[in-house]
Amino acid sequence: MPQTAIFLQKSCLQHRYIRTRDQSHIVERPERLRAVNVGLAAAIARLEEVAPPAADSTSATGTATPSGVDTDDLTRALDKLQLSTPSRSEPNVRMPITIVHSDASVDILNHPAVKFVHGDIERDVYLENLKAWAKGSHDKVAKGESEIPEGYSQGDLYLCPGSLDAIQGALGTVCEAVDAVMQGFADKTLSSKPHPSQAFVAIRPPGHHCGEDTPSGFCFVNNVAVGAAHAHLKHNVNRVIVFDIDLHHGNGTQAVAWGINEETYRKQLEAEHGAPDSKPGLQIYYGSIHDILSYPCEDGKPELIQAASVSIHGPHGQHIENIHLRPYTSEKEFWDTLYPSQYLRLLDKAREFIERTGGVRNDTLVFISCGFDASEHEYPSMSRHQRKVPTSFYHRFAQDARTFAEQYAQGRLISLLEGGYSDRALTSGAMAHLSGLVGGGNLKADEKWWSLENLTATVKARGCDEETARRATVPNTAPEPWLARTVELFATIDSSHTIPSASRAPIPPSTRTLRERKPPSGSAASAKSSPATSPSRKDAAKNGTKGQGHAAITSGSESDLTDITSGSEGNESASRKLPRVILKLGPAPGV
Repeated sequence: MPQTAIFLQKSCLQHRYIRTRDQSHIVERPERLRAVNVGLAAAIARLEEVAPPAADSTSATGTATPSGVDTDDLTRALDKLQLSTPSRSEPNVRMPITIVHSDASVDILNHPAVKFVHGDIERDVYLENLKAWAKGSHDKVAKGESEIPEGYSQGDLYLCPGSLDAIQGALGTVCEAVDAVMQGFADKTLSSKPHPSQAFVAIRPPGHHCGEDTPSGFCFVNNVAVGAAHAHLKHNVNRVIVFDIDLHHGNGTQAVAWGINEETYRKQLEAEHGAPDSKPGLQIYYGSIHDILSYPCEDGKPELIQAASVSIHGPHGQHIENIHLRPYTSEKEFWDTLYPSQYLRLLDKAREFIERTGGVRNDTLVFISCGFDASEHEYPSMSRHQRKVPTSFYHRFAQDARTFAEQYAQGRLISLLEGGYSDRALTSGAMAHLSGLVGGGNLKADEKWWSLENLTATVKARGCDEETARRATVPNTAPEPWLARTVELFATIDSSHTIPSASRAPIPPSTRTLRERKPPSGSAASAKSSPATSPSRKDAAKNGTKGQGHAAITSGSESDLTDITSGSEGNESASRKLPRVILKLGPAPGV
């Protein structure tokens, strides 16, 4: 059975919103990693229950697992848990799982893979700017200004001084996961277990909306693209498959993949015409399942919709497949019709990519850009177009991707966290996804594990999902064994209690928010005058234009990724800023 490593990075918790003290409208926040950790702990606890029996019935720490209780309420157990002195419980020795608390970090100005993706030919302008923006964010906010420069979306981007540590730590952890999967751990403490062939990397901020120098959609660097570049530069991986299952199209990843494939194709053509042989270039297959009606395509911008609908396999060296999510009326329809006939095409096209580029070879690595925001449990405002998937999709797709990796990549598979915002979506998605990555053989997951009843008991532990908390009951009995075990594991997995509260600048009165919940009367007219897309820095310099003034930002120019209010489907704003896409399918409108 393949060994799976879970990579965690506590520096990611330092990426915080500091413009205002009111964070009720902020969905991309540190607490979402906590919700993921609850799901991971619950998955391990459940899998331990079905793991083959060992010589004794104790856990890896020698502590017997509680038994003989019949309730499923995690809340009381977590309330009693002293998170300041966490348990040292680890996954049971029978489990093919290793938890890695990573302290890896990279210097974005001096790391080859980061520069490969985000560097400039002459000078790393974007990376230098990103570093400066984060370092100067506290002072900017203290002056009543935005830490995000004009010309970039104010609605879905934010920074703080700790963001740089979070970004560099996230990238370092991705590269560490690649190293582990490609060559095994050097840490002697892990030598008793076989090195992992697959990994789940729980990091933030996400990355798949960020292009070469175009941050957007909460993303400042492209984690999966840097991971692919690191595998290529350090481990001679020449073929990378990226399966993107976030609700939103990964326009940044597709743009980066397009540029890399274009360069590799150019070198191939030059070699065919007599140019000296050089190291094989990286080829990337990018396949995405997403909602074409949601960000970044929601405003109907032609270039964004075209990019999110591309299907090209071979010509010009490109290998791109985009599949649009569809509504369904029952889970039977989803599994009998949509999944096999539509969504599995993502893997079918990846198989064609393998065959087209030389068949099975030892230079291939598979990634999943794993967003949980298409979940049936996501905020209604986030999934207002009704393009969803049942929670079991994350389990089944992980199984199918694992089988694909075993067939074509020696089992090497790395799943990176992207989006997902409600506690229930994150917890249930992480639980199902890890169960799918690890499960198989004697470890058979049960879909009832992430049923609404069990999910209610689990998510309520977080204390943030108000809807779940209202619906849950708290029996005056001890928790079930798997819930008690989840508490133990959560104490080891989660490190949010070790991060001190971030200091904030004195915040002056400001009208700037990520999104106004109720647009003031007359805002529709002002929204119409807002630019439909955020101008790039080069375009702004060329045309002498500037972004919208920060103090004048209204909901009409904000990103939908920040709207968490329920029942807002009928109050959509007139227009929103959207990031540009590097992928060029023709002249821009009006040219």
